[in-house]
Amino acid sequence: MGTNPEHVPDALAAHSESVRWIGRDRPGFDRITPDSPVHPTSPHTAPTEAPQPGLRRKWLLPAGAVLLALAISAVLWSTLHSKPKLVPLADQRNVPLISVMTPGLKAVTSSVTFTGAIVARYDMPIGNDGETGRIVAVYVEPGDHVRRGQPLAKLDQSVLIPQVNRLAAALEQTQAQAALSAAEYRRAQGVESAGALSAEDIEKRRATAVTDAANVKVAAALLAEGEARLNRTRIVAPIAGTVLTRRAEVGQIANPGGEALFRIASGGEIEMRGQLAEQDLAQVKVGDAASVHLTGLPQAFEGRVRLLGAIIDPQTRLGEIRITLKPDPALRPGAFARGTVAVNKALRPVVPQTAVLTDTGGSYVYLVNAHSHAERRAVRVADTSDQGVVISSGLSGSERVVTTAAGFLRDGEEVKAVAAPATQPSP
Repeated sequence: MGTNPEHVPDALAAHSESVRWIGRDRPGFDRITPDSPVHPTSPHTAPTEAPQPGLRRKWLLPAGAVLLALAISAVLWSTLHSKPKLVPLADQRNVPLISVMTPGLKAVTSSVTFTGAIVARYDMPIGNDGETGRIVAVYVEPGDHVRRGQPLAKLDQSVLIPQVNRLAAALEQTQAQAALSAAEYRRAQGVESAGALSAEDIEKRRATAVTDAANVKVAAALLAEGEARLNRTRIVAPIAGTVLTRRAEVGQIANPGGEALFRIASGGEIEMRGQLAEQDLAQVKVGDAASVHLTGLPQAFEGRVRLLGAIIDPQTRLGEIRITLKPDPALRPGAFARGTVAVNKALRPVVPQTAVLTDTGGSYVYLVNAHSHAERRAVRVADTSDQGVVISSGLSGSERVVTTAAGFLRDGEEVKAVAAPATQPSP
């Protein structure tokens, strides 16, 4: 619409006597109803004529079509854009679909696992037990097998050897003097009956012989001490075994009571020492078969439990366990090891690891009872194997155990159970 007078259509111009077109710039007029009379003096009135039937039908048909189209559009719009009826959350009921399995009973071997290290059964430290000296020679390396009395290293002997020689010479002197004194005393005893010597002279010769004999013993003791000090400059193996470590270097000053120069495994015997949990320690006995695995080695080393700790650490609640192993070049002391001891064999339920959950109350699983409701059941885990989790108590094996998604269930919740798919064995 604009501000200019609107154009009167030609179709309506032909019927100007019955229809009047009113623009914006035309003055107002009085609406004339059929029942109201026309004032003869009104300037804006025209004589009323009866409407023609053809003209009325001409306007009613297009108007009806428009109204029908609008009605159809409204129906289509409401159909396409209608929203689904909202159901209150409290009235919604969505029963979860879960997978269950009946574990049954399987023959399993219960075992306890622990970690530790490979050590020598008798690890003997060897150091300098003589006087302080400088190392002048080293004869062995780590890994060498030595026999008892075999030299390992030697200290400087330049001072002790002359001392020993001097003591040996002093011993010879005292021995000669003692022999002379003894001979004189024997001659004095031979002439004692003839009265050639007085009793005083004879007693003096006896005392001299006894003193010289005692000097021989003193010189022999000094020589033995010197020889022992000289022998201690040679560091030897006190037992037969394998050299584990060597800390001796040529030119090093070795002090008595200092750091061990060598460490030897007596007889080459090797064992594993580990820490076992308090609850597992009660199940293991001395003599039980054990297997030891080393990092990086595929094979297992067989052994037996040799010793169980007499005490349990109050801080860690762990006890010591020692496994005797057969000598093997791959068993190097200090290597990290994992040990396993088989304790007993029994029929136990075995469930997937995803079925067992843990919280502050302990381990538990969810079951589906006869009324199709989830039921929480406390269990005790005995062991974990490649087949799954071994349950020692809490399950009889005939229950329907929820295999997965048990953490999203609530105790007493209604569920719909389906059998879990059978797992294919790994190639």
